[in-house]
Amino acid sequence: QVQLVESGGGLVQAGGSLRLSCTASGRIFSSYAVAWFRQAPGEERDFVAAIGYNDGNTYYADSVKGRFTISRDNAKNTLYLQMNNLKPDDTAVYYCAKPRLYPAVRAHDYDYWGQGTQVTVSS
Repeated sequence: QVQLVESGGGLVQAGGSLRLSCTASGRIFSSYAVAWFRQAPGEERDFVAAIGYNDGNTYYADSVKGRFTISRDNAKNTLYLQMNNLKPDDTAVYYCAKPRLYPAVRAHDYDYWGQGTQVTVSS
């Protein structure tokens, strides 16, 4: 079993920054890859970024490349998403998740999810 809890969301103006955190418990955190997804109202849950279990491999959606950075601190059982130069289109609920297999970019391939944290970017 894996439990994931996100935090750090909020309201920010366009061009601003936020850092999301996801604290994990249950299975040994350093043994699995993790990822961030986001879901806007009325939209599907979309892949944002993923990172391998040892921080060696990262993947990003084209829409966030160069603006978002995924990282992890295995000693703190925590996943991060640094979001810079935020745009109104980034407004969504952001989720962290653990995949069944890695790499994976489809929500269907993830079996554990956090409850989500709201990010709202005003224009």
